[in-house]
Amino acid sequence: MKEKIPSRSDTAGAEERKYKAPALEKGLDVLELLARSPEPMTTSQIASELGRSVSELFRMVLALEFRGYIVPAEGAKDGYTLSNKLFALGIARGPTKTLIELALPVMSALARDISQSCHIAMASGDQIVVVGRIENPGDLGFSVRVGYRRPLVKAASGVILYGFQEPDTQAVMRGQLEEVDKDDMDAFGERTAQAKGQGYVRSPSDFSDGVTDLSAPLMGRRGAVAALTVPFVRYQPERCTVEEAIERLCAAAAQLSEMLKQHSL
Repeated sequence: MKEKIPSRSDTAGAEERKYKAPALEKGLDVLELLARSPEPMTTSQIASELGRSVSELFRMVLALEFRGYIVPAEGAKDGYTLSNKLFALGIARGPTKTLIELALPVMSALARDISQSCHIAMASGDQIVVVGRIENPGDLGFSVRVGYRRPLVKAASGVILYGFQEPDTQAVMRGQLEEVDKDDMDAFGERTAQAKGQGYVRSPSDFSDGVTDLSAPLMGRRGAVAALTVPFVRYQPERCTVEEAIERLCAAAAQLSEMLKQHSL
């Protein structure tokens, strides 16, 4: 029998809790497992990973599907993946909702000004997650979908979100990056130091050829609340140079930072 992967309900200190909700915790274990999995998982695979029986999880999986938290995999793949419902609940929270409401008009003006798309990303554990975007107002453009996640150390937004934090916040974030390869972490440290010195990130995308990632911090009262990022694509004829885009990106980020501080974010 496969060794059971410890769930949150199994961790140290669980026995000290006065009240427990086994059914709820089984559902949370399923959601957390699917969040970590890069591929869809069947009920049998979920049960095996969690060290439980299929019959024990069958109704739980159906209930999560009925409530819209998980969805059947697309195409020919079997199994389930997370839906965007948890993400939608997260961005409906007061601070995130306020951030998006403040940012979208400024982002729209920036996109029109530089003829590029832009998006805002926030930190979520060891990843960045895109919480808002504005597409290029022109006929063609490159954009990143809302809900897109990427490892913090691999993203221009991640460089901003880590580099522009107070030391105590960075210490907490480093604890979430313990599994990152030392060489990758060293390179990440160099990039964050450079970004902090110049106030923004400018780097060739390692995800898509022909795209230059530009990113600047949206500063709150205790560091970067989010990163405003432009995946800059060079068009012919050129409508805006990358240097002009950086200048206007930084101006938009500064404007939003003042607005965020006024709202105590």
